[in-house]
Amino acid sequence: MQMQVEKYDLPDARGHFGPYGGVFVAETLQAALLQLNIEYAKAKADPAFVAEIQYELKHYVGRPSPIYHAKRLSEELGGAQIFLKREDLNHTGAHKVNNTVGQALLARRMGKRRVIAETGAGQHGVATATVAARYGMECVVYMGSEDVRRQAQNVYRMNLLGAKVVPVDSGSKTLKDALNEAMRDWVTNVESTFYIIGTVAGPHPYPMMVRDFNSVVGKECLTQMPEITGRQPDVVLACVGGGSNAMGIFYDYIPQTGVRLIGVEAGGDGIATGRHAASLTAGSPGILHGNRTYLIQDANGQISDTHSVSAGLDYPGVGPEHAWLKDSKRAEYVAINDDEALAAFHRLCRTEGIIPALESSHAVAHAMKMAPSMTKENVLLVNLSGRGDKDMATVAERSHAATGYPQ
Repeated sequence: MQMQVEKYDLPDARGHFGPYGGVFVAETLQAALLQLNIEYAKAKADPAFVAEIQYELKHYVGRPSPIYHAKRLSEELGGAQIFLKREDLNHTGAHKVNNTVGQALLARRMGKRRVIAETGAGQHGVATATVAARYGMECVVYMGSEDVRRQAQNVYRMNLLGAKVVPVDSGSKTLKDALNEAMRDWVTNVESTFYIIGTVAGPHPYPMMVRDFNSVVGKECLTQMPEITGRQPDVVLACVGGGSNAMGIFYDYIPQTGVRLIGVEAGGDGIATGRHAASLTAGSPGILHGNRTYLIQDANGQISDTHSVSAGLDYPGVGPEHAWLKDSKRAEYVAINDDEALAAFHRLCRTEGIIPALESSHAVAHAMKMAPSMTKENVLLVNLSGRGDKDMATVAERSHAATGYPQ
């Protein structure tokens, strides 16, 4: 029987998760964020708004997503049984659409006909372009030029859906820089534009709002796991970049204190090399993109360049709720390096016929590490947050050298 703690009620009214979160933005955005907070509170309490989201998730996104027993993989590894929450089967191929449906409906409710977004791997950009097409909105997506190169297929998908993709050539030319440009756009066009942030970061109420829209994942698991295994899992695992898919599955498990929560960050070339994106594992608290959280920064507080084989995890910060879960020890955070993630990618392809996103492969890799040291009665639940179609070019470049598999 799982033990429960008292109801988890963070963030507080000012958007703080302990010392993390908050609102650190230019004065020009303060009024817009206050309005957004008020309108989101009204929308959450409106049965018609909630019913429309539920309808869209069922009939457009394809929820509930199934939980799948990776039986062959579990048998080959020995030990714990590995189950996968199949967010890769959602419309658009990842968990991102859970959030973009909610935010787009909120934008429409607020009378905003233009939406903007930042994207790394392109999945959030695709999901934003998808809902913009669905609801007849103008859409602009900012994407680091390095990620435009790595994720050409998703760029083409966004263009097909009618979005304008703006490459960002500043800084490391990745997700951090795309978010910077999106924030600049929002400051300039705040009256007409709704910013659909793709992760549980940014100023309040975004970390709370994105978590809430993605928490449908964990809610489904709470019902599905007892139906499949007779109980809740021993461990829930999810990859963490900004952290939206992880918070989506973690949130409703936070009160289930008998369930371990493990977030898996991008170890890149290895933590010791400095070429990684593991802000919780190797970072320190600071302020970035409107909130206080763990960051990868130098001694002077300057943001350091990051690296990951996975574009979606290549970010120097993390959502403030994850920072709080780390400090409170309710969740654990580990790092998986590029080669380990690529090996897990190939292993899941060959044993289960499932091609995972490179982001999700980090969580699969850590589950593969854990399983052999556990018993066959133990249950690991991995949030398979997206599918790997978008990563074919990256895998082709890296796979032979890293794993020995043919390209």
